[in-house]
Amino acid sequence: MPKGFLDKLLNPQARLEEEEYIDLDLAEYEDILDEEPAALYVKIAEFTGVNDLPEIKKEIYNGNIVITDVALIKNDKIVMDRVVKELKQVVADIRGDIAMAEHDLIIVTPANVKVDRKKLVRKY
Repeated sequence: MPKGFLDKLLNPQARLEEEEYIDLDLAEYEDILDEEPAALYVKIAEFTGVNDLPEIKKEIYNGNIVITDVALIKNDKIVMDRVVKELKQVVADIRGDIAMAEHDLIIVTPANVKVDRKKLVRKY
């Protein structure tokens, strides 16, 4: 008999044991993905300092979506302000969009791609 909601809430270990995970084996799709170039990529970046700006800006100017982790620089107000200012300038140049997701992620999109600021919420 499955445990009720309260049992799962009060006993996190039981919740972990009961949750089902689906193992996604993407190996069979990797060959297909490697063969076909995409018109748009989602790039993941991590800022460690202002020296990372040129490469990230290049990806944005190339029309890619860039999700950047700024956790390592967010406590340095001067560096963070410069990074945000330069990314906003790129967004203005390409007529894209920029948004902060959570506290450590900046999402920059090219023209014709906008960030929806409403969170998706599962409705019961």
